[in-house]
Amino acid sequence: MKFPIASLALAGLVSVAAATEAAAWTRSTTVTTARGTYSGSASAGCAGGVCSRSATVTGPYGNSVSRSGSVARTGYPSYMYSRTTTGPYGRSVTRSGSVVVYR
Repeated sequence: MKFPIASLALAGLVSVAAATEAAAWTRSTTVTTARGTYSGSASAGCAGGVCSRSATVTGPYGNSVSRSGSVARTGYPSYMYSRTTTGPYGRSVTRSGSVVVYR
């Protein structure tokens, strides 16, 4: 269950980063499984060359996992990114770096 949520969040961040000046959006959903009901929400937008996204998933026992991140263009063809993931017990992990895109 951890990998699909993380993969979706990363894919969403990358797709938001690909947009130049996209309109902001917010989404939310609820899914019921054999293990209980999960609810999730996400929002994203771009402004001034920086695209950001945040998402939160809450499980059936009230524990939440959230991820927020941003991508900024630092000059063609390079970008800087940062993301923070916070687990259900408040521990967080931050990753950041830069990417150069070659065609």
